[in-house]
Amino acid sequence: MLNGVLRLGDSGNDVRILQEKLNILGFYHAIITGNFGLTTEVGVKAFQKEYGLPESGVVDEEMWRLLFSLTEVAYASEFSNYPILSLGSSGSYVRELQSKLKTLLYYTGSIDSFFGNETQVAVKRFQYHNNLTTTGIVSSQTWNALNTLYANLNTCVIPEEEENTITYIVKRGDTLYSIARQYNTTIDAIKSLNNLSSDILTIGQMLKVPFKESDGSVSTIYTVQAGDTLYSIAKRYNTTVDAIKSLNNLSSNVLTIGQVLKIPTTSDGALPLPTYTVQVGDTLYSIAKRYNTTVDVLKNLNNLSSNILTIGQVLKLPVTTSSTITHTVKRGDTLYSIARQYNTTVDALRRLNSLSSDILTIGQILKISE
Repeated sequence: MLNGVLRLGDSGNDVRILQEKLNILGFYHAIITGNFGLTTEVGVKAFQKEYGLPESGVVDEEMWRLLFSLTEVAYASEFSNYPILSLGSSGSYVRELQSKLKTLLYYTGSIDSFFGNETQVAVKRFQYHNNLTTTGIVSSQTWNALNTLYANLNTCVIPEEEENTITYIVKRGDTLYSIARQYNTTIDAIKSLNNLSSDILTIGQMLKVPFKESDGSVSTIYTVQAGDTLYSIAKRYNTTVDAIKSLNNLSSNVLTIGQVLKIPTTSDGALPLPTYTVQVGDTLYSIAKRYNTTVDVLKNLNNLSSNILTIGQVLKLPVTTSSTITHTVKRGDTLYSIARQYNTTVDALRRLNSLSSDILTIGQILKISE
């Protein structure tokens, strides 16, 4: 465990870990920079006030212990005999690591038994989204989390005929009561569907959950992916953040990868198509290329008789099954800040998006991974 004292003006990996843990707990909402500035100090003081510590703004050993106890997930220790892996490692354990990360949708590279940069990025992403310290090093705790989640994934089978059943991944703080309430069902129904003999749940456990709408509204199901926000999901499906929060009984805007959301649909049960608002310089060809479709598909979908577009025009886009992770550029974004946010590199973003310069425009959509 970390014991170093941190204060305003410090920088380095310890500060980065501090910011990550404050972010997980809701006390820090800025970019993870590794620099202990005023925003970090405000987050530290807010955390100290919340948990009855002296509001000094200084991170001491006592605060470190509390941070770790609140954010480090306790997984079973049956996998403690696995070796520590890091950048440059190779062999059968690396192959197993890559295979399991790929099954859990954190790794998209080839299974080559070599722990390279792409594997390290996947490990960091897995650690970050499972409340582990983001080191990129696979120690016993990362192995425990990975193998526990992988085992739960492998044992979960959803019969296709269960049309009103969704898959739910248990996260910190969940209870059978809270899940049953969220999906308008009962504890007994969930226990019966999953053959549960007790009410005890484990983080990462996958449950089959029956659901029905309490007000007769129609919805479809969306599983949260890396990079998603309530705003981006609402914008994609022509709805609002408030509508999604109300339908899912959400009290905050925080999402977790694998979380299942109900999305409002039209009265006939159809999912609204994602849309795009035309900006300066756009053409049907550039939009089609960006969204991996064709000019003809866009014209047919929008009943266009010509290729002429107007700024502010809203176009319907075809729904694709692509697993590409994207990021919509907002004010203040740079390639460097986006690369840090997604644990990748500026060069990788340039190559993936065929960029000839580092200049970005607000609203521009960047591919993060394929």
